[in-house]
Amino acid sequence: MSLITVQTTITASVATVWECWTKPEHVTKWNFASPDWHCPKATSVLEVNGEFHHIMAAKDGSFEFDFWGKFTQIEIEKQIQIELGDSRKVTVLFETKSDQTTLVTEHFEPENQNYSLDLQKAGWQAILDNFKQYVETIV
Repeated sequence: MSLITVQTTITASVATVWECWTKPEHVTKWNFASPDWHCPKATSVLEVNGEFHHIMAAKDGSFEFDFWGKFTQIEIEKQIQIELGDSRKVTVLFETKSDQTTLVTEHFEPENQNYSLDLQKAGWQAILDNFKQYVETIV
């Protein structure tokens, strides 16, 4: 199975980027692909075999789902490996480019039932772009 890759460069230290990625109080501020969606609740146990749950919901209340998984490997401020609830694998890399610049790269196994590869890539990139905007707004 081929992986889909999305990435962005964020003007913030890797410590700040890591915190915003891993702490639920930050996740709820950026984890959605479009303005008509939001993430009203997030929980996370950041340890190997710990689970995260991100409630993704349409703002009009018409639909919501639990995007969840477990952490399979964690290297603080370097990488997180995840197994999603549907058994797909995700790797998130945090690469320091300078004191105030961090490259975030996500590699993920696409789902093969509902959405085209292009649509999945666009959705994950949109969430990552929201992440970048959020982090750069708070620094």
